[in-house]
Amino acid sequence: MNDPLDALFQVRYATASDSAAIVHLVQELAASLGEQSLLTPDYAQLNLSFPDRGVLLAEQDGAIIGLLSYSIRPDLYHAAPTALIEELVVSTAARGQGVGSALLQAAEDHLRQAGCVEMSVSVMPDNLRALKFYRLHGLTEEAVYLEKHLEV
Repeated sequence: MNDPLDALFQVRYATASDSAAIVHLVQELAASLGEQSLLTPDYAQLNLSFPDRGVLLAEQDGAIIGLLSYSIRPDLYHAAPTALIEELVVSTAARGQGVGSALLQAAEDHLRQAGCVEMSVSVMPDNLRALKFYRLHGLTEEAVYLEKHLEV
């Protein structure tokens, strides 16, 4: 999964033992948005146990510096599996080193091998940096993603 030209970090699949690092990165993402994440290590482990879900990690010198989470689902319209990138987080200190690009490429490779015919991601409309990043990697605006938060 690694780019041979990139000796600074490696990309690998997350395991249950990575739960604390996953929580840390998701909390860093939430804080950057002025929010707070309720993610716990137990919930991160539960998430990793679901079939057709995965988390890729970028690791440098034993430290987790980035993650990309995804889910694969059957799609009626395409009559084939499609994938949703749920989170892509790179630690502040590791930005600009190609970590996000490596994670996205590893995900695309994995999803293609899993038979997915489409990969999508939602981005907040004012997150110009993320929009530029995804566009540079070939993702295009094809739909409007709507959501409603449900009280439980």
